[in-house]
Amino acid sequence: MMDAMPDVGPEPEERRSVDDRGPEETTRDEPRYRSLTVIVPVYNERSTIAEIIRRARSVPVPLEVDLVVVDDGSTDGTDKILAALEDSTVRVIGHRANQGKGAAVRTGLAAARGDLVLIQDADLEYDPDDWPRLLDPVLKGKARVAYGSRFTGERKNMLPSHWIGNRLLTLVTNVLYRSTLSDMETCYKLFDRRVLSDIDIRSNGFDFEPEITAKVLRRGERIYEVPISYAGREVDEGKKISWRDGLGALWALVRFRFDGRQ
Repeated sequence: MMDAMPDVGPEPEERRSVDDRGPEETTRDEPRYRSLTVIVPVYNERSTIAEIIRRARSVPVPLEVDLVVVDDGSTDGTDKILAALEDSTVRVIGHRANQGKGAAVRTGLAAARGDLVLIQDADLEYDPDDWPRLLDPVLKGKARVAYGSRFTGERKNMLPSHWIGNRLLTLVTNVLYRSTLSDMETCYKLFDRRVLSDIDIRSNGFDFEPEITAKVLRRGERIYEVPISYAGREVDEGKKISWRDGLGALWALVRFRFDGRQ
């Protein structure tokens, strides 16, 4: 007669680190996000760069904030102002020549250290006081990507051509990518940095906005939108984007919808 096998109980579960767990598995005693990198692409914003950094430093958020300012070849003295502002909380990276917003953001991403990454323009159209609104759904685990919508919050009216262009580009985005966004072209884009880790950003100019949106949506990420304030500038106040950039964004939406590369 054979001896009965000893009862050894269930096999031990494989241990996983916090980084291996899904959002729903992270315990309350183990904060999922601890740091935020804010990328500020800047080109010839001598009159606003000091104020935007002052506001950014004063926003109360429950994270360690790392400001990465990328001077994209400014020629108006912006670089000298940034040299005076750089400290332990503000890192400045300079391009020798102007390459475009997408290139500046790409440089900033390469230097990012935070668990989260936020894009902040340097022209005061977007107010850093809205950061907590953007962070809220991500910190609560509702999404890994959040956009700030200029069309659901209070705003200074933008130029009619810009209003129409933004609405058209967002409509095309929703049709091509089966999304329900209200503001694809918004500057305020917040990401869990892991979402961006394997995304190859190729755009150098303002077509960065449709490219990153297209690639995030194609990966199945749901973009959470929150209302933000907006104070749009006029052309004589330094507004740089034009109808040509709108055509480039439209082409980018179509191209990245059918481009097999990610």
